[in-house]
Amino acid sequence: MPAKQRNRAKLKPPAVDKARRRKTSEGVPPRFFVIRTEQLKPGESSKFMLPMGGVNEECFIVNYRGAFHAYVNQCRHVPMAMDWVENQFFTEDGRYLMCQTHCAFYEPETGECVAGPNSACGKFLLRIPLEISDGRVLACPPKQQAETRI
Repeated sequence: MPAKQRNRAKLKPPAVDKARRRKTSEGVPPRFFVIRTEQLKPGESSKFMLPMGGVNEECFIVNYRGAFHAYVNQCRHVPMAMDWVENQFFTEDGRYLMCQTHCAFYEPETGECVAGPNSACGKFLLRIPLEISDGRVLACPPKQQAETRI
């Protein structure tokens, strides 16, 4: 098994935030624990799994200039993982998120593709809604589903 596939298999399945379990039955979507805020310094990223449409999708969270943003780990040029080098999403200067395969550059705050293949420019990464509570980052599955991977 290639190293990239081995590392992906080590991601833990999502854990429902127990504090939200009661509210989920009242129509509030479930929230899933991602990471503690102090574990992700500015300029760092971390991958996590999130249930979407009956399957666990690989997602990633970044701390960009002290703000947390999360997206499905899928380039908008071709639906495949963006981190050719495991868990590396930022450009060397830390200004953009980059698909390592297609050299597509994305704004960390919005997920908009600002450079790269023409078919990706102007498109947005699929954003994962986040909630921060008591130093914990929680994710909610988005209403829109990820594209089928190749």
